[in-house]
Amino acid sequence: MTHEVTIIGSTISTPRLQLRPWHHDDSAGALDIYGSLEVSRWLAPAMDRVNDLDQMCAVITGWIAAPLGSDGRPSGRWVIEETESGRVAGSGQILPLPPEGDDLELGYQLAPWAWGRGLAAEAGHALAHYAFSNGEEEVFAVVRSNNARGTHAARRIGMEWVGETDKYYDLRLQVFRLRKGDLDTSTLEPGPVER
Repeated sequence: MTHEVTIIGSTISTPRLQLRPWHHDDSAGALDIYGSLEVSRWLAPAMDRVNDLDQMCAVITGWIAAPLGSDGRPSGRWVIEETESGRVAGSGQILPLPPEGDDLELGYQLAPWAWGRGLAAEAGHALAHYAFSNGEEEVFAVVRSNNARGTHAARRIGMEWVGETDKYYDLRLQVFRLRKGDLDTSTLEPGPVER
């Protein structure tokens, strides 16, 4: 079973989520994500833990200053908003991977309250649709070896494990790839999260 994805401009909708550009009034919800040690421990060195609301506002200001697609590719950062509650459930990204920026990374972080419901896979699936409908042929996810949640979400999106590398971020990472032709061959049924 696949989830319906609707793309209107830079807004991406699924049955349970809306992915949209960041606004300054999203800072408190963003702090629930990036201020959490449970989330931020997986992000360094790409991003450090955010300590307070002022710092989160400054980070979001930087994200807003780099609008979606400003590099000519379908890249950027989105709020992952739960449709039913209107809460900021997470953050999603399509960003060039260092060091050269040739490969695009599909990223997603959820606030701990939103874990265990398949929302990361649903958001990642939606972002893949956005990338592929805007000319990309493949996207990657990089996950630390002991990040079971990240690995599980990548597999549920339908991403294929292609090996380990230290090419990105100078860390030993698991690399997952999704090609345009393989999108929607996965099942995104809600299921238990590997622990």
